[in-house]
Amino acid sequence: MNCEKNSPTDSAIPRSRPKPNLAFNLVKVVGFICFLTLIIAVLLLSLGRMHLTGSGTHILFAFVYTSFIALPSMFVLNWIGHRFTGSYPRLVYLFHALALLCTSTVGCFTGAFVLRIAGALPAPEYWIEIHSSLPFAMVASLIIGLVNAAYDTMHYKLRATALELQTRQFEHERANKLLAEAKLSSLESRIAPHFLFNTLNSIAALIPVDPVRAEDTVGKLASLLRFSLNANHSSLVPIAQEIKVVRDYLEIERTRFGERLVYDINIPEELKGLNTPPLALQSLVENVVKHVVAESSQGARIRVTGSYQQDVVYLDVMDDGPGFSLESISPDHGLGNLVARLELLFGDRGRLSVTQLDHTTIVRIEYPASL
Repeated sequence: MNCEKNSPTDSAIPRSRPKPNLAFNLVKVVGFICFLTLIIAVLLLSLGRMHLTGSGTHILFAFVYTSFIALPSMFVLNWIGHRFTGSYPRLVYLFHALALLCTSTVGCFTGAFVLRIAGALPAPEYWIEIHSSLPFAMVASLIIGLVNAAYDTMHYKLRATALELQTRQFEHERANKLLAEAKLSSLESRIAPHFLFNTLNSIAALIPVDPVRAEDTVGKLASLLRFSLNANHSSLVPIAQEIKVVRDYLEIERTRFGERLVYDINIPEELKGLNTPPLALQSLVENVVKHVVAESSQGARIRVTGSYQQDVVYLDVMDDGPGFSLESISPDHGLGNLVARLELLFGDRGRLSVTQLDHTTIVRIEYPASL
């Protein structure tokens, strides 16, 4: 059984984390400029080309501590927010607090060391300065940092939610497009001239010998075309409705192939009320007719079965043809379209599989009974 070609599907849906906003990039630039200004001031002070008053010393100390604490904290908090907010939404604030304690401690020691090297802080006062500045640096860093982290985390969540909504909308539109392509492909295959000519010729041949069957075939053809033209816009249809379409299609083809086409449909009653992607089973059956029955002088036997286990629906189409490999299916084939629709509708719980057992090809559609 081979695969029928279809139109190309869309490319993979882009998924990415929200990117840092423009405000954060602006703060980085301003912080970098301030840090360069600080380095120049420290160098001038160490070379003796700049002298500070008491107020100037306090301003310099505050500027140094702010640069060595605030700037690293900003980058670390932003990294933690973008790295762990999605994975650990309840622990991210604890990560922020621990990071702030680390950056304030390291920044305080580093700032005091730079002031010591520049000559603005005498050596005997180094540990005194650390002892007096470190508690204030920790408290201030926690208050300011956590407030900023809360805002950034909330902003990140809002952008992540917007991205998720956009992605879901894209998936929904792509699923509708795939469904439309499947319907169009099915319709094109049914109203193709050779199909209509073969069916009409079969009906014409039946009229003189079996007018009742000829009339019944006309009704099935009309029902099949009506379903293709007026298929429900929903992504799912009742299994009972899908089975009726499959049976009508097979009965029409039997008027052409006669005894070469033998089929058996055995779907439990409890499954018929559940839903399935429209034209899913019919596409598999049509492939068997086109590529096994039509190409074999002996014809083929088609069996359609279904089962239901642990909230999972299994629909099988079996034939005694040569089979095929699912890995050889490209996205621009009919079965590739079906694989993509199952993935969009059911995620990793919807799949199409092909197995070979005792000269029998089994194509299985598997998906959850409820979303």
